[in-house]
Amino acid sequence: MNIGVVKEIKDKENRVALTPHGAYTLVQAGHTVRVESGAGLGSGFADADYDTTGAALVTTAEAWNTDLVLKVKEPLPAEYGFLSHQMLFTYFHLAGVSPDLTAALLHQHTTAIAYETVEDEQGQLPLLAPMSAVAGNMAVSMGSYYLAHFNQGKGVQLGTILGQAHGKVVIIGDGIVAQHAARTAAGLGAQVIIVGKQPEKVAHLEENGAGNVQFVMSTPDTIAEQLSDADLVVGAVLLHGAKAPHVVTEEMVRTMQPGSVLVDVSIDQGGCIETSRPTSLSSPIFIKHGIIHYCVTNMPGAYPRTATIALTNATLPYTVQLADNGLDALRNDPGFGKGVNTYQGYITSKPVAEALHLTSRYMEFSAIRT
Repeated sequence: MNIGVVKEIKDKENRVALTPHGAYTLVQAGHTVRVESGAGLGSGFADADYDTTGAALVTTAEAWNTDLVLKVKEPLPAEYGFLSHQMLFTYFHLAGVSPDLTAALLHQHTTAIAYETVEDEQGQLPLLAPMSAVAGNMAVSMGSYYLAHFNQGKGVQLGTILGQAHGKVVIIGDGIVAQHAARTAAGLGAQVIIVGKQPEKVAHLEENGAGNVQFVMSTPDTIAEQLSDADLVVGAVLLHGAKAPHVVTEEMVRTMQPGSVLVDVSIDQGGCIETSRPTSLSSPIFIKHGIIHYCVTNMPGAYPRTATIALTNATLPYTVQLADNGLDALRNDPGFGKGVNTYQGYITSKPVAEALHLTSRYMEFSAIRT
């Protein structure tokens, strides 16, 4: 199979979808790999590193003109013209991004395979997990930075000063983002509150040495109560493939203390905080109702070397399956098949179809025969 690796063009996005090791693996399996020149530079992989694997260094158009295209982030409008009948394997977050992208994918009959909706045998999201972990760690470090007074924050340092804990961190959600954020914040010495639905997750954190973590069952009342004196709030709500619900209302934000920080990690799926709007690594924050909002849609891109290695360690086995077996890899593995969001002009993810009000274009991937 002909496989293309394109250079990311999203703001300050320096991750790459395939490492030289991955390229070597595919070439040795008999596949042709075309890597856009400069695609790996931001992650520390020179063109020469790919050249020695047997991969070809090509132009943007040549990388896109392949059977399987590998990316990290969703195509931007400048890339829509490259869409065709190829398979495209990347993060899409179609429920939370512009509907224009979905329209382009449907028009071009692109097979859009979304990292974030691929499931394993336990129903977990193995290709979303590594970036969720990076974002969870990062949410606390970014929140701590913007709490500084010179950033218009309230001047609270998260941590322990001579045995005295400082700072309250409220984490809404109890998945991988939440667990990593909780572990990082607790490691600093801050008070940590997880507002979620699964109390056993806190027990798991405690078993792994994360103290100072308290669990509160999530309801509108408990969220509002915890936010009133929070220094940092991390939004980490996830519904598989669907638009995130606004569990933090604008009225709740109004009750927070000025200079507090909100980090909405759910922003890729539309955000779980009503006052959130997408921001970029170049312009990461805005202030509303006196509260600093950090809503960057590609948070792990700030640490491209670490993020690329973590991501590609997870995606490479799936990429090999696609390269070896084509669409049969998706048909024979129901969990992998759930990654298909568009195919042959249909939306094949029900949550995406519902979020975009396009249920008339929905059909299960397994039901489509060509």
